[in-house]
Amino acid sequence: MTVSSLSLDAFSRSPMAVPPLARTAAGEIDEAGNAAIIRHLEAGGIELLLYGGNAVLYHLPLGEYQPLLEMLARLPAERSVVVPAVGPTYGLMMEHARMLKGTSFATAMVLPHQGITTSSGVATGVRRFVEAAGIPALLYIKHEGFIEPEDAAALCRDGLISAIKYAIVRDDPADDPTLRRLVDLVDPAMVISGIGEQPAIVHLRDFGLGGFTTGCGCVAPRLSVALRQAAARGDWQEAERLRAIFEPLEDLRNAISPICVLHEAVAAAGITDTGPLLPLLDRVPEANRPSIAAAAHALLAAERGDA
Repeated sequence: MTVSSLSLDAFSRSPMAVPPLARTAAGEIDEAGNAAIIRHLEAGGIELLLYGGNAVLYHLPLGEYQPLLEMLARLPAERSVVVPAVGPTYGLMMEHARMLKGTSFATAMVLPHQGITTSSGVATGVRRFVEAAGIPALLYIKHEGFIEPEDAAALCRDGLISAIKYAIVRDDPADDPTLRRLVDLVDPAMVISGIGEQPAIVHLRDFGLGGFTTGCGCVAPRLSVALRQAAARGDWQEAERLRAIFEPLEDLRNAISPICVLHEAVAAAGITDTGPLLPLLDRVPEANRPSIAAAAHALLAAERGDA
């Protein structure tokens, strides 16, 4: 794993994969399973790995955090940049900061907490995390009002932010006043689209964002990288062709549960057995599993050139 800072240039080369966290049947973190996911991503050209929502770090027991950091520092290749998440509560952020301080991780993503927050309070929490951990934060804007663009811009001006993951879902991603305000206030290159391949083209082309995250790229990393490369050279027709390949599995994620469906899909594709999900989540219903498996197999076949 690289110990250099998170370079914005890396977003122009590679999507940022957001993998699930594999667990054994007994519910323990499965090092072999997670190594298999990482090897699959790296073989497909992914250089950026983010362990956050799809890894269910929202519900991670505090006692698992240090072993997780040690595993994530050990498993990836030297070229890979790994970003763990912290939070989502302020207390957990500060406990995680203590564990991150002095490690090789160059940044950490602050998970968004919905409900009992104010924009200025979130900004204060991020400042205190950065001071305690000694590394900049990757800011995750997932809900309207969580942090206003003006407060995010102030954090950026003070050098406290490595990048911003923007993931507010819109019916029409091109019609997004909050994102427009954000990119008017900060360098668009440091903002990455955080909702997978589906809105990525609009976000990159129309708002000038620096990159995008991928969940389904955990099944088809080569195709996700190819989409990023097509966008980088302005070949939007090819980017749209590639985006459409991800649509069936993404539609299932949107209809059922983004986290739970990806957890199922990675296992169904034969990459590794991902095991049980942490409560307060659970496996997708039995009735949904055949359609998820079919979409995962089709995406993997396209990845391998069999479709």
